[in-house]
Amino acid sequence: MGKVALITGITGQDGAYLAEYLVKKGYTVHGIKRRSSMFNTDRIDHLYQDPHVENRNLILHYGDLTDSLNLTRIIGETQPDEIYNLAAMSHVKVSFDTPEYTANADGLGVLRILEAVRLLNLIPKTRIYQASTSELYGLVQEVPQKETTPFYPRSPYAVAKLYGYWITVNYREAYKMHASNGILFNHESPLRGETFVTRKVTRAVSRIALGMQQKVYMGNLSSKRDWGHAKDYVRAMYAILQQDEPSDYVIATGITTTIRDFLKMAFAEIGVDIIFKGNDVNEVALLNYIDEKVFIEKVGESYLDNFRKRIGAEVVGVDPQYFRPTEVDLLIGDATKARTRLGWEPKYDLSALVKDMMQSDIKLMKKESYLKEGGYKILNYFE
Repeated sequence: MGKVALITGITGQDGAYLAEYLVKKGYTVHGIKRRSSMFNTDRIDHLYQDPHVENRNLILHYGDLTDSLNLTRIIGETQPDEIYNLAAMSHVKVSFDTPEYTANADGLGVLRILEAVRLLNLIPKTRIYQASTSELYGLVQEVPQKETTPFYPRSPYAVAKLYGYWITVNYREAYKMHASNGILFNHESPLRGETFVTRKVTRAVSRIALGMQQKVYMGNLSSKRDWGHAKDYVRAMYAILQQDEPSDYVIATGITTTIRDFLKMAFAEIGVDIIFKGNDVNEVALLNYIDEKVFIEKVGESYLDNFRKRIGAEVVGVDPQYFRPTEVDLLIGDATKARTRLGWEPKYDLSALVKDMMQSDIKLMKKESYLKEGGYKILNYFE
């Protein structure tokens, strides 16, 4: 029989890619999802099997990181060889609005999993992966950031994750658990949530190209992030738990890019050049040039005439409501330890990531455009 894995946050970007990765390796995967009155399993629907099917390799359970009894019951019933704790209230800006819930889920939630494994006497059997974050570095004390760089969290989300990081280390040292932290820098994909900055950009650029949206409003355009592809990062999660000894690893590309440049790359992917003018809250981006051949190939000839008329128009603005109370300006990771010990190397560079996301969102927004033109109601998401 293959191994059993339990994934919290299985309906999220990372959970979906990891579930697919483990199923292909022969695992039986159990996933924890929060109860909702609406289906929220879009990312894993292609893996889902009817509960009446025998010998299923993907099984879902209702649960929440804030409910210790529930977590203990699920862990006891599933007896996992590996636990991947990917669930979190993971939106940094929103964590300032919901600090208590963020601390409960992202901080104490980790403790509940560790304590459940200890109380159920699963320490010899179960290995635990804790999803840490580059946001731990916050007001960075060293460039680039590595495993030994001091932490300086700058949001309730990062502070909660700091507790999750250190309680994982503490249980590893106190109870000899195979518990490891993956300090993952920003990782994106077509499955990224619509409210995260990269997906907000690729959705908006696609909608602007199709004439469905005039402009997108952003926060701090000068923030720098180390962006990789989520598919690469779930491979690192798996590799971390296959090591004989537990440890903590930075997973990053080592390349940093501003949000401003990410916007430029997203527009360039469809043959469009933009130029930025102004400063701070008055900064805007204007449509400057269209490579019509590329635009027709990537978007479609039927959309060109209307888009051509918008040359010189503003397509990006800045709205102070998207600024964080305390900003994280620069993140860039040093993944030397992961490369040498895990043999991990990213397969996607940033341009390949942007291409993947733009292709997916152009296709998705075309579907919405067709529905709208046909008189069907579509949902408008703005963040």
